[in-house]
Amino acid sequence: MNKKQIKLLQTLVDSFGPSGFERETSAIVAETMRPLADEITVDKLGSVQFIKKGAADKPKILFAGHVDEVGFIVSGITKDGFLKVNPLGGWWSQVILGQRVIIRNRKDERYFGVFGAKPPHLLHPDERKKLVELKDMFIDVGASSEDDIKEMGIQIGDPIVPDTSFQLIRNGKLAAAKAFDDRLGAFIAMEIVRILKEEKINHPNTVIGAATVQEEVGLRGARTTAHLIEPDVGFALEVDIAGDMPGIKPEEAAARLGKGPTICTMDRSMIPNQPLLEFVMKTARKEKIPYQLTQMYGGGTDAGVIHLNRTGVPSLVIGVTTRHIHSHVGILNLDDIEKAIDLLIAVVKGLDSKMVKSFTSI
Repeated sequence: MNKKQIKLLQTLVDSFGPSGFERETSAIVAETMRPLADEITVDKLGSVQFIKKGAADKPKILFAGHVDEVGFIVSGITKDGFLKVNPLGGWWSQVILGQRVIIRNRKDERYFGVFGAKPPHLLHPDERKKLVELKDMFIDVGASSEDDIKEMGIQIGDPIVPDTSFQLIRNGKLAAAKAFDDRLGAFIAMEIVRILKEEKINHPNTVIGAATVQEEVGLRGARTTAHLIEPDVGFALEVDIAGDMPGIKPEEAAARLGKGPTICTMDRSMIPNQPLLEFVMKTARKEKIPYQLTQMYGGGTDAGVIHLNRTGVPSLVIGVTTRHIHSHVGILNLDDIEKAIDLLIAVVKGLDSKMVKSFTSI
């Protein structure tokens, strides 16, 4: 990946956009893609679609990456000026306590905060052994009263995200940031359209990239996007669970950083179309692109609703292995992103009407 690509990825992941509050990130996507796409559309839930026409109007190939990140929302304010919150998306309480966050008020003013709870020094020894739940935590913004919070303009319903900045590590081979889940998917969709445009690649179809919203709270933006686009083939571009960490058995999570994109063989929301799965694997072997077969039994993706649109859509999840998802800092290998883009460009070239029809022929 070159400096321009890395800068775009950084801009996306550093932007502020938890579920339901994605407009800042969505605007970056729309602005970036306007000179590259043949058409930009926005559905009424806020998902952005960017369209690249090929040699034929159909089949329509959808590449969806959601731009919402897991975050929090202010649910209450104590008399002493501390914030109580509810989660936006799935959080494991153990990764929250002591972490820095950014609170955004209705005027787009942003404030530093830190998650706190009753100090362990004041806990009974038995209490110290228990996991502190989110309901027992608070966010400290340095206030001392409700009036302080009012002066800051913070109200119930204001969004919160982790206070984490993108950085390259390991001599630029790896990256660490918040919101890789799933702005890296949106980035890949954007890159597919850009490369098709700038390199004048012939493709026998119409490609639609989508930056979907509210995935982390129920795959909502993908549902409206699929209804609007009516795709013939659907790809969810996602993170995948890293198994190359202590305590994880290979049969629990097979994917490793730097070993190529992943092809998900099943998750909780979808069993993929098998001829499509075989076509993508065959394409990867032909192009000599390494790939990893995985399963994610405990989670789902946008493909879970895309594949059920109207009479059904052959769908598949292509992933990038990422450590520590749904936390304040994820880690991934940039080469895996690049190889995922290479694979999907090759896939696009082969998705003509005859091939797509074969996915559902009996």
